[in-house]
Amino acid sequence: MFSKSLKALSLGLALVSSAVAAQAEPVKIGSKNFTEQFIVAEIYAKALENAGIEVERRLNLGATQIAHTALTSGEIDLYPEYTGTALAAVVKGELTSDADQIYNTVKDYYEKNLQLTLLKPTAINNGYAIVMLPDRAAEFKVKTLSDVGPVSNQITFGAEGTFAERKDGLPGLKDVYGIQFKEFVQFAKLGIRYSALTSKQIDMTFGFSTDWQIDDQKLTVLPDDKNLFPPYYLVPVVRQDALKANPKIAEVLDKIAPLLTNEKMRAMNAAVERDREEPADVAEKFLEENKI
Repeated sequence: MFSKSLKALSLGLALVSSAVAAQAEPVKIGSKNFTEQFIVAEIYAKALENAGIEVERRLNLGATQIAHTALTSGEIDLYPEYTGTALAAVVKGELTSDADQIYNTVKDYYEKNLQLTLLKPTAINNGYAIVMLPDRAAEFKVKTLSDVGPVSNQITFGAEGTFAERKDGLPGLKDVYGIQFKEFVQFAKLGIRYSALTSKQIDMTFGFSTDWQIDDQKLTVLPDDKNLFPPYYLVPVVRQDALKANPKIAEVLDKIAPLLTNEKMRAMNAAVERDREEPADVAEKFLEENKI
């Protein structure tokens, strides 16, 4: 009898010890390799720490496929992703302007095929923004992308990367809006577009909706009135086993979701890139202001 009780006690202690060990495992947070990702990952990390959850940071992993592979392999437990990027790069689905459809398609695919899940999306939609200097927009009499088509043969457009080949890049602008630019200037390095625009080497470029330069340089954003560009809502993507081990992750990050907006993200990006503040300090300030 005593022997059985001792065995039961030992088993109970082993289970408790196992549970404690599982709970003590830190949540590994990753990010891609640009400013916005560093800031948001730090916001997630610090918010979880404030909630009593141990965190390990594995930031600056690289581009989408590298961060995604780190997640699926278990090297990290979560990172901030964009719904449109996940649809195009991972799900390989058809792009659409329907934000809910994209979110639900990605969430369903991730849960069924990858043992990942999407938490509540933030209010950040970091999709493409076609921008001009205000005086140039006035000169060409353009207020929306529909206005650009008839005068596009007078406009020089500049961009980096794969914008010339993407369905939602130059081919899409031509198909949807009839835009055929006088000249397309492709930049070899990232980050040149805004200096080229302000120095009037080009008339128009694309940016992202949370780029701080849009507010800082008072640029004119031409509305995508025919919905060419898909939405790119920022959302935490989390391993399902990490959520099972610590369901509080969802509670904490879902609370932050509606507080992260394009306007706030532009200001935080500016604080890091223009004002040279540290992403961790900017994240801390955001959480303090929102009492998290």
